[in-house]
Amino acid sequence: MFDMFTYPFMQRALLVGLMIAICAALVGVSLVLRKNSMIGDGLSHTAFSAFALATVLGLTPLYFALPVVIIASFFVLRLSQNRKMHGDAAIAVLSASSLAIGTMAISVSKGVNIDLNSYLFGSILSVSWGDVLLSAILAVVVILLYLFAYHRIFAITFDEEFAKSVGVKTGVYDAIFAAICSVVVVLGMRLLGSLLISSLVIFPTLSAMRLCRTFKGIVFTSVIISIIAFVAGLMASYTFATPTGATVVIANLIIFVIAYLIEKIRKC
Repeated sequence: MFDMFTYPFMQRALLVGLMIAICAALVGVSLVLRKNSMIGDGLSHTAFSAFALATVLGLTPLYFALPVVIIASFFVLRLSQNRKMHGDAAIAVLSASSLAIGTMAISVSKGVNIDLNSYLFGSILSVSWGDVLLSAILAVVVILLYLFAYHRIFAITFDEEFAKSVGVKTGVYDAIFAAICSVVVVLGMRLLGSLLISSLVIFPTLSAMRLCRTFKGIVFTSVIISIIAFVAGLMASYTFATPTGATVVIANLIIFVIAYLIEKIRKC
């Protein structure tokens, strides 16, 4: 079974997937606990639109999508701060608009070869060594952020007003998390696709919350679950010739069900 990792494309997929899994889990803890987890879904649709537009225009999809999705994340933050529009409404506007733009760009393009399935569901063959490098940089940034700003992140996650009162610049951290989530989505989309990448942000934290009661425990458990689910999903995908993104999501779902059952047994 481990012979699959002798292939360069599998090595690239494994490296990128592990680093994206770690970053998604760490970012997901704060987003899920603050009830902002659906921002990943909105940004994934934006990434789909950006990839489609870049392909039609003959640009490099990755480097075009990164700034576009980061800008979109700041736009969502700005909209969500508007008293007339809640965060979920802002994400819904972004999701629907982005998906429509991407679909229109693909439909009106002529003479452009676009693999729609790879955008929607991912393709391990599309992962490059450039993605590995960007993922490594992102992983270092996210891990350092948690190491040096753990207490601030804890305060913002559970009581934003208190964090503001003690001098924490919550707006800056909101922007940082939004930007990191954007990069996670864009890089992870190559592997899992725009329809499934947000699951990496949500599932590990939900599973960890069933097993742990402390913030630190949720953080560590979420990372471990994310790594296990990705590796198991990747290996099962190669073995049974199934879509990588869907298989990883199913692995996360199985772990969530197990964690849910463990929680129920504990309460008995």
